[in-house]
Amino acid sequence: MPLLKSAHGGNTREAAALLGISPEQLLDFSANINPLGMPGRLKRALIDNLTCAERYPDVDYQHLHQALAQHHQIPASWLLAGNGETESIFTLVHGLKPRHAMIVTPGFAEYRRALQWGACEIHEFALREADGWQLTDAILNALTPDLDCLFLCTPNNPTGLLPARELLLAIAERCKTQGIALILDEAFIDFIPGEEGFIPLLQGNPHIWVLRSLTKFYAIPGLRLGYLVNSDEQAVAQMRAQQMPWSINAFAALAGEVILQDAAYHQATWQWLAEEGQRFRQRLHAFPELTVYPGRANYLLLRCEREGLDLQRALLEKHILIRSCANYPGLDARYYRVAIRSQEENSRLLTALAEVFTDTTLAG
Repeated sequence: MPLLKSAHGGNTREAAALLGISPEQLLDFSANINPLGMPGRLKRALIDNLTCAERYPDVDYQHLHQALAQHHQIPASWLLAGNGETESIFTLVHGLKPRHAMIVTPGFAEYRRALQWGACEIHEFALREADGWQLTDAILNALTPDLDCLFLCTPNNPTGLLPARELLLAIAERCKTQGIALILDEAFIDFIPGEEGFIPLLQGNPHIWVLRSLTKFYAIPGLRLGYLVNSDEQAVAQMRAQQMPWSINAFAALAGEVILQDAAYHQATWQWLAEEGQRFRQRLHAFPELTVYPGRANYLLLRCEREGLDLQRALLEKHILIRSCANYPGLDARYYRVAIRSQEENSRLLTALAEVFTDTTLAG
């Protein structure tokens, strides 16, 4: 029986209610948000533009799309922004109307939910524990002409693993020859310095759709902002025609116009993740009760080797919330996902883990 009903991380309200405390008293490691917080220039822009709430946003979000286009050096007509990447997922599925779709498990739950809205048969490609949950070329033989689309999360959620570039190129080519729409979810790719993803390769590959999120890297999950990219202008226009008008609020649109050029914030984030991420991983590896997978994003997949221990519940008693992965297809109650946060916050989690693992009253 899951401890929490929510299918996602970040539900501090539900977790806090179990303890009878306020959500503010919880340290949340279940949501993968940049601990540097919202960029300072965005905070100032929001304060300086509060009157945006008094008028409708531009229904075409022209300035937002131009900012995204400049950031990626592509035509604005290739882009469609949405109210978070999740809306873009649903917009894409509604527009493509696949009858047979493949998802990789374990993976992000919203692909399945979006596909279930239509008359679509969902095919699963299961990652294997024996492969360290990494995608292998075994998927190539599973890509057959009866499929309409393939969802891939790169890096994957919850593993944080990024497939080899050569394999992704092979998958893209296989999908092209088999007539399969390849949907690449790059929600966390901004956390990996030097990784451009597939947007630079979209020219001449209209079968590839890229999904991006601005909420995780820029710490604005409450604003909700994501977008999809495809080089077929007509296909994107058809998606735009089906999207609900004004789905992006004025402040989220402003955020997209302001934050993309904040090079100092980008560098500070990458430096934090390189330094604190390495320290945090090393300290986690020191616990014999944990197996730590080598994720490249701002979160890590863990397997608890202490038999019978509900690690989420044990840490919640210490007012720390981590993400149980028991509801991910392919994983079980031994698996957990933790965000990489600030040094102080990570140290609090490490101390709590040491206390949990030395408590002889716990199972195991």
